[in-house]
Amino acid sequence: MIIPMQFDSLEELYSLQKLACRVEEPVYVHAPDDSIMVDARSFLGLFTLDFSKPVNVVTDSKYVARKLGARVGVR
Repeated sequence: MIIPMQFDSLEELYSLQKLACRVEEPVYVHAPDDSIMVDARSFLGLFTLDFSKPVNVVTDSKYVARKLGARVGVR
């Protein structure tokens, strides 16, 4: 699943990182142009992305998708 998301605070990024650590399936965050892909479990790695624009959260975890409220825009 590809979930487009906008993160506006460090707390939101930290929540994503904690969520990614709770599941067995990988959770990645991609730049919109797919030029950068980061494991969402890596809090430091998340800082390589530009969060002034929406990013794509990519996972096969239905739990993560549900927690992110991904009912619309999931591809």
